[in-house]
Amino acid sequence: MSPSQDSVFPEYETETSQTTKLIRKFKETPFVPIGMGGFAAVVAYGLYKLKHKGNMKMSLHLIHMRVAAQGFAVGALTCGVLYSMFQDYVVKPKE
Repeated sequence: MSPSQDSVFPEYETETSQTTKLIRKFKETPFVPIGMGGFAAVVAYGLYKLKHKGNMKMSLHLIHMRVAAQGFAVGALTCGVLYSMFQDYVVKPKE
C-alpha cells in the first residue's frame, strides 16, 4: 500500500514567512494583540509614574499597576470572545 501524496494539514506545510503567519493570526483574533499592547502600555505608564509616585508606598503602586494591566488584558480577551460569539451566532447563524 503506497502512502497518499495528499497532506493531512496542507496549511502547515506551505512555505510562509513569520510575518505572514503573524498577520494571519492578528486577523483571526484581533483582540489578543490589542490586549498585549494595552498590557504593555499600562506597565510602561506605571513604570513612568513610579518616578513621580509621591507619598504612595512602592508595594501599593505595584499592586495598582498589576491590577490595571491584568484588567486591560482580561477585558480585551473578553471582548474578543464576545466578538467571536457574535460572529458565530448572529452574523453567520448555523442552520
